[in-house]
Amino acid sequence: MDASTLRSAQAPLKDRYRTDPATARIPTGATGDYRDPEVTATIDGFAGPVRAGLHLAAGGDGQDACSADLLLQALLGCAGVTLRAVATAMGIEVRSAALRADGWWDARGTLGVDRAAPVGVQDVVVTVTLDTDADDAALDRLATATERYCVVGRSLAVPPRISVVRR
Repeated sequence: MDASTLRSAQAPLKDRYRTDPATARIPTGATGDYRDPEVTATIDGFAGPVRAGLHLAAGGDGQDACSADLLLQALLGCAGVTLRAVATAMGIEVRSAALRADGWWDARGTLGVDRAAPVGVQDVVVTVTLDTDADDAALDRLATATERYCVVGRSLAVPPRISVVRR
């Protein structure tokens, strides 16, 4: 897809959202259940079910996806698509890309060993290595725009509200 095709696809959407902002509020969701044994949750994903479970550092056996890995995968997918769309809109040719997300989590916080230890993935860095002729200034603009428009990255700024209800 080139910049012209992307703009053509997005133009009527942008016009609608400017005219009727309520139509820009799009519902999204995920579903899952406890269909599998042990301390797991099976989440229905686009490519099929994913069984999430405890990380080895939290008592798991290493057979399940850990939530930190799933979080970084979602972030990397979002950042990668966002960056590619922004590069396309900016007219930056990307011949290839290597995407990587890294972070740290402290098992003491997750396991309640130390209430002062953080719970959650910290020091997250997304690194995108591009094969491109774009100059450093363009790459800086690309990184800034990707941070601004990455839905998952922006969503991490506000923790979700957790609600538990009886069936």
